[in-house]
Amino acid sequence: MCGRYVMSKATGDLLSYFDAKEVEGSPPPPSWNVAPTQAVPIIAERLDEGAIDRSLVVARWGLVPSWAKDIKIGSKLINARSETILEKPSFRSAAVKRRALIPAEGYYEWQKTEDGKKIPNYLYSEKADLLAFAGLYEFWPDPSLPEDDPGRWLLTCTILTTTAQDSLGHVHERSPVIIPPDMFADWLDPGTTDKSDVQQLLDAVPEPVLTPRIVSTRVNSVRNNGHELIEPAE
Repeated sequence: MCGRYVMSKATGDLLSYFDAKEVEGSPPPPSWNVAPTQAVPIIAERLDEGAIDRSLVVARWGLVPSWAKDIKIGSKLINARSETILEKPSFRSAAVKRRALIPAEGYYEWQKTEDGKKIPNYLYSEKADLLAFAGLYEFWPDPSLPEDDPGRWLLTCTILTTTAQDSLGHVHERSPVIIPPDMFADWLDPGTTDKSDVQQLLDAVPEPVLTPRIVSTRVNSVRNNGHELIEPAE
């Protein structure tokens, strides 16, 4: 799964890297310990009068389906198994209509030892400063607010996961789906709405080459934040 990650890049760097044209919302400050339910930047494309508009938007991490009665469901939907997103009621609508890229520099995973301990690892690419997690986003109408309230619609997102490849499987059996740059446009394309086409996209995503690094247990607490969290453990 992916329960914490790093996103410290400046907004301008993200716009440049993902070739996005505008920013919607107030991007959160740099974080080396992004946690569920926090605000995160995501990249999405929408059709606007026939033209495709790619933007950086700000979403709450933890998908809340439009039909949900309560926002609390989002804390259980921070990840979505890529193998079942086209069938699961929570994800199937977003899978064909609202796909996103979630920028990250790396993520944390806790490796279980035989004696029951959990060792935090930071997983990152030695060749790329930025990764793009495959994501889905959804709009949720807050029933406690009037229909004309500008804050009524909450934007939320989830990160897709898959079976970890052998080189990472010893750390955790699941890992985020990482979209390579040459597939950004295909993954985001709002014109791709057929289930079989989305499945083909998922099947075409290559296995990422990531490096795990054991880091300090300070990352265990969301109150800790700073570049030192990704440094090798002493």
